[in-house]
Amino acid sequence: MKNLLEKSRFIEELHVLKPRSATRKEVEWNHARSYIDRVEYLSRTEGGDAGELAIAAHYAKKEYNLKRVLIIDWDVHHGNGTESSFYNDPDVLTISLHQEYNFPSNRGYAEDVGEDSGAGFNVNIPLPAGTGNAGYLYAIEKIISPIAEQFKPEIILVSAGQDASVFDPLAQMMVTAEGFKEMAIAIKELAKRLCEGRLVLCHEGGYSAAYVPICTIKIIEGISGLQSEVREDPYYETIKGLPTNVLAPHQKQAIQQVIEVQSPFWEFENLSRV
Repeated sequence: MKNLLEKSRFIEELHVLKPRSATRKEVEWNHARSYIDRVEYLSRTEGGDAGELAIAAHYAKKEYNLKRVLIIDWDVHHGNGTESSFYNDPDVLTISLHQEYNFPSNRGYAEDVGEDSGAGFNVNIPLPAGTGNAGYLYAIEKIISPIAEQFKPEIILVSAGQDASVFDPLAQMMVTAEGFKEMAIAIKELAKRLCEGRLVLCHEGGYSAAYVPICTIKIIEGISGLQSEVREDPYYETIKGLPTNVLAPHQKQAIQQVIEVQSPFWEFENLSRV
């Protein structure tokens, strides 16, 4: 990804911020000390770092005194860790779009809506295998947007994995690079309307080494409003015959089922029109 940003010179158009590692105290906001000890040991002995958007949500609440945080997870796998962190928390609305029956196999059901005071603040949108751009954008329009409008977040955090792409070997979805760009634009517009543009996207999953950089650069185009030198999908000829922009009836039905589950908690347009 970094190579593509540099080779295309697109990185010169962006304002690059230097990140820092989370402190032990900040990680403890979301994880048990024994778990952190284990991760630190594995990091020292096998390499790597541990990071997740849940810690960012805690940080936003504690350090900036934000009262309502929206987390959208469009990684193809269910956002089970984020769900568990905030399952009874009405101040953090978690929404996961994921391929149904993928991973983990026993999580991500539409009926899992949160518990106690957090009931209704966990939204799972399990989508059928083969869902592409049209299905994801329809879910954003019909579920995420109306719920967000009512929740009124003060910041939106996105787990922006690209493993729902048409080329990912660990999933069976059909989102294209342009589809990811359209999704990013839709969420950016939501942030502009609801929380003064406060929006953070975190790169997560994505296992097609050739296609992830294309998807990522299109997402950056979407949120920045800038145009990179990657003007066309280099794999367009391979995917042009696929129904990536077609909303199939069973995909629409899956989204309507989520609306029905969430209707006791949120207002939606008339279901007969969905």
